[in-house]
Amino acid sequence: MEISKREEEYLEAMYLLYKKKGIIRIKDIAKKLRVRPPSVVDALKKLSEKGLVEYEKYDRILLTEKGREIAEKTYSKHLLLMEFFINILGIPPEIAEEDACQFEHYVHEITAERIREFAKYIQEQCPYVIKQFIKEHIEKKEKSEDTSKVEEV
Repeated sequence: MEISKREEEYLEAMYLLYKKKGIIRIKDIAKKLRVRPPSVVDALKKLSEKGLVEYEKYDRILLTEKGREIAEKTYSKHLLLMEFFINILGIPPEIAEEDACQFEHYVHEITAERIREFAKYIQEQCPYVIKQFIKEHIEKKEKSEDTSKVEEV
């Protein structure tokens, strides 16, 4: 079964809403994904046809087992990428969050597993190198910001 990146986003959003609130509502999905409620209804119909959600108009919305599995895999990649971007690359959390939201839908499972293995290896074998790498990038950024402030004056 072919699942689009956008459908993955909907499944992940529903998964997170259910974990947080115990209920999935159209208005909450719309707010989370920054879309209009009619777009959510259209997506729910398509996901229902694919057997990924249980949805009936004016009734509850539930992820099926298959829909939940896809959402959990997607969210797992999201968390992995966030951790990698922040802890290994030293990316600020708000940028890491934004990037992880994009990357998670395009990263193959094999690549995600290799990132996971690499992160574990480098954190165990080279913690000093990671700290030094991040420190140097922070210093470069601060130096660059100082230079741009001087130029503004």
